[in-house]
Order: sequence, then structure tokens, then C-alpha cells
Amino acid sequence: MTIVHVIGAGPAGLMAAERLASSGVRVIVHEAMPSVARKFLMAGRGGLNLTHSEPTEVFLTRYAEATPRVAPWLDRFSPTRLIGWVEGLGQPTFVGSSGRVFPVAMKASPLLRAWLARLADLGVEVRTRSRWTGRRDGGWTFAGPQGETTEQADAVVLAVGGASWPRLGSDGSWAEDLRSAGVEVATFRPSNVGFNVDWSEVLKARFAGEPLKTIGLSHGGQSVRGDLMLTRYGLEGGAVYALSAALRDAIERDGVAELVVDLRPDLSVEALAARLAKPRGKDSVSNWLRKAGGLSPAAVGLLREIPGPIPEGADKLARRIKAVRLTLTGVQGLERAISSAGGVRLDQVTDDLMLKAVPGVFVAGEMLDWEAPTGGYLLQASFASGVVAADGVLDWLGLTGQGGRPS
Repeated sequence: MTIVHVIGAGPAGLMAAERLASSGVRVIVHEAMPSVARKFLMAGRGGLNLTHSEPTEVFLTRYAEATPRVAPWLDRFSPTRLIGWVEGLGQPTFVGSSGRVFPVAMKASPLLRAWLARLADLGVEVRTRSRWTGRRDGGWTFAGPQGETTEQADAVVLAVGGASWPRLGSDGSWAEDLRSAGVEVATFRPSNVGFNVDWSEVLKARFAGEPLKTIGLSHGGQSVRGDLMLTRYGLEGGAVYALSAALRDAIERDGVAELVVDLRPDLSVEALAARLAKPRGKDSVSNWLRKAGGLSPAAVGLLREIPGPIPEGADKLARRIKAVRLTLTGVQGLERAISSAGGVRLDQVTDDLMLKAVPGVFVAGEMLDWEAPTGGYLLQASFASGVVAADGVLDWLGLTGQGGRPS
């Protein structure tokens, strides 16, 4: 019987395992951690954002320079198909006001339980505490509770993740093994990550942990809207994550990056100035900015971080509120990053995600050198890459014609 080993039990690896097992392949999944899909479960704590409902042409732009390679993955397993797959596991979904797609249960755990039950029904064997340690004499070595074993396989799918949140299992330690096999692996860098700002002690004491809701951010010609969180070290949150690749690259190149914050993106300068032109009366500056400008205390605190007094003229103050310029002085590390850039270079794999240097070995998920912002784009591409890698295995083993790929 054909045996395929899948190394890594995250979304990409489990999707590949399901796809292969549905075609009659015996699948053994290896997971180094004591339980599967730890990062997937962590991502679902605040609401499992599965994918996004925006038009395909917009969706694809989220993958930047990797778009030409990622687009065929999404052709194979689109957001619509992902939603159908989730609902087929008994987990209804809904589209939020932002266009993001979530399971009604919001958490990842009900979906994962249903998924693991399906995999068990398909005969997939999941071995936890089974860490891939290398390759020897044509076999694959694993360290487990009973010591080291060597396994033979007709094909292998690698889906061991990148290097973010290493405490959850993805530490990038596999890179040297692949480099020794002639595979080019790009250095890992943090993505979807927070940035350092040299805040005053006042802001850190009063506003660390406070959100800035529905603000605008701009950098290098890119603009986004969303929410931010002020932290003692700087900034984090979905809005800054959407610009994190460009901000990270600027800091690596120049040492700093400028981020422009629009505290009232829903108002034009003129409309905001008209509100601010009303007499302040006996209100303090903070109360007046809250009432007339619609600014939260945290937003006023951010405004005060700009050197010099708050402008008194309505027009100048409106322009300041809509363009607070912050200097980002550093990037948080991989241990705090939601995802990572870097990994197996996309030119090192075929269209079916097989390593050109190691025939019969396929790669899926965050191991590959692509990145995307949060908002459903990371999970969507990870799931889809697992489908592509599994289909590649079936084609390579000549099994596609024996019943075809699963729908």
C-alpha cells in the first residue's frame, strides 16, 4: 500500500493528509508537540478568521510579490471552497462587518475536533511527540518517546511551519537539513508583528494596553484602516500588521520607518476643522478634543506625543489629528510575530510544490517564502497549499487516475 508521511500537523499538513487519505493513500502524520495544531488553536482564541469575502482580484493583492505563485493555489482551493469544507464539518460560518469570514462558534477547537474525527475515519494515523530529526539512508528519522526511528515513505509532505511563535512548535530548525540537500531557504523575518516606538513615560503609564479604534495608517504610499493597540514597547494590531512587511523592510534598510496615523479617517480636514472651530468654553483641552474632535483619551495621549504644544488654530489642529507622524525604531522578534517571512524559496519548488532538489518531497504552508497580512489571508493560503501539495503527491505517484482527486 502506498504510504505518505506528512510532517507537521498544522492547517497545511492536516489538509494534505485529508486530501491524500481521501484518495486511498495510507497517511501517517508526525507532530513534534504533544498535541496537534497548537498555533491554529491559538489563532482562534480571539475569533478564528478563516478567510475573507472580498473579490478575488483584491484578495490576491494581499500576497504582494508572491501573488503569481499563490494565485494557482487559490484557484485549486478558493475561499468559497474553504467555506464549504468548514461547513461540511458541521461548522456554519458567517461574514463579519469587515468582510472577514468566521465560524459561528468563533473558536478553532470545535472545528479541529470535527476535523480530527474525519481524519480518524479516513484511517489517518497521527503520531504526536514525533519530531523529524533528519534523513538517513533514504529514510526519514524521528525522535519520539520510544527513541529514534527511521521510516520509509513513497512520498513526504513537509508542513512544519515557519519560525514565528516557536513555543508552539514552529522554530525553523528544519532549514539546515534542507539547505544541506541543496534547497535554498531564505532567512526568516517577523511578519504581522508589532513595532517599537520611543513613547514618553506618561503614555506608557496611562495608555499602554489601550486601543485606537477605526484609525487610518499610511506608509510608503500604502493606506489602511483598522484598529491599533498601544503597548509599552510601541504598537501592535491588525492595522499595523497590514503594513508590517513594508515597515519591517524600511527599518531593516534605514534603521527607522515613518508611520502616519489618521485619528479621524471618517472626516475630511475641512469637516474636522469646522467642528474644532467651535468655542471651547470651560472645557479642558482633553475634554474639548473628546467632544469636538471625537478623540478617545488614548488618541489625545497619542496626539500629545508629538513634540511641541497642540496647535490652537482649528485648521492646523485638524491637520495634526489627521496626520500624526510616528517614528518606528524597531521590530518585535519572531517569538512575538504572528507569522514569518522567509523559508523555502518559491523558485525551489515546482508548481505542485515538490522540491526540485529532492524529488518526492513536497512542501506546504508557512515553510514556503510568502507572507500576507492577517484577515484570513494566512489561513486561506496555508489550507490551499496543503491541497496543492497533496495533489502533487498523487500526480507524482501516478495515483490521480485511480479514482481521481477528491472534490
